[in-house]
Parts: sequence; C-alpha cells; structure tokens
Amino acid sequence: MQAQNTITQMRRGFLEFCIVSLLANNEVYTAELIDRLKKANLLVTDGTLYPLLNRLQKAGLLQYRWEESESGPPRKYYSLTEPGRKLLNELDSAWQDINESVKLIRSGTKKLTKVQTNE
Repeated sequence: MQAQNTITQMRRGFLEFCIVSLLANNEVYTAELIDRLKKANLLVTDGTLYPLLNRLQKAGLLQYRWEESESGPPRKYYSLTEPGRKLLNELDSAWQDINESVKLIRSGTKKLTKVQTNE
C-alpha cells in the first residue's frame, strides 16, 4: 500500500515535465496528449490534465489555438511558448541531475548490501 502512494506521488511530480516534453516539437490537442501519456503508462484523467494545462497556459508557458475538426467539435491545440521552452530545458537538466543522483544512490545501496551480506 505504501509503495503505491509513493509511486502515485512520483508520477504526479513528473507529469508537468512529461507534458511540456510532449509539446516540445509540435502542437498537440488534449485527447492526443492523454493518449500519448497512457501509451507511456502515465494514466491521467481529464480532471487532472485540464487544470494543469490551464495553469501552464496562465503562467505563459503554453499557448493554444482552436482548429475545426471534420470528425467533431473544434480541437484546442497546445504548444510551448518561449518561456515554456526555457522551462523544458531547466526541467530536462534537473531530470538528468536527479536521474544520475538516483543511479549513484542505487548503485551504492547495491554495493552496500553486497558488502553487508558478505560479512
């Protein structure tokens, strides 16, 4: 039970980084964002995604435009603004640092466990 709570919190923490990463190279509409997140095993609901997109847009990190759709209502396409691109670069750098730190800790933990079991 405790692991699941921690995993949920970790995924929530990475969600903003994943969203701006998905918008790094092209415009994406909301249903496509949800689909791509699900394909990456990051299950997200409309109730989670829309407030986050709205917050990022109000902060000037995302912009959107409406486009008519042949198969239904108009679609809202999101893209990164220049401040959003700067945020992505900062988050990417932070992710690299965090990932390296975790690798070091995990490798040290494995070595420590090995030393303790050999004593």
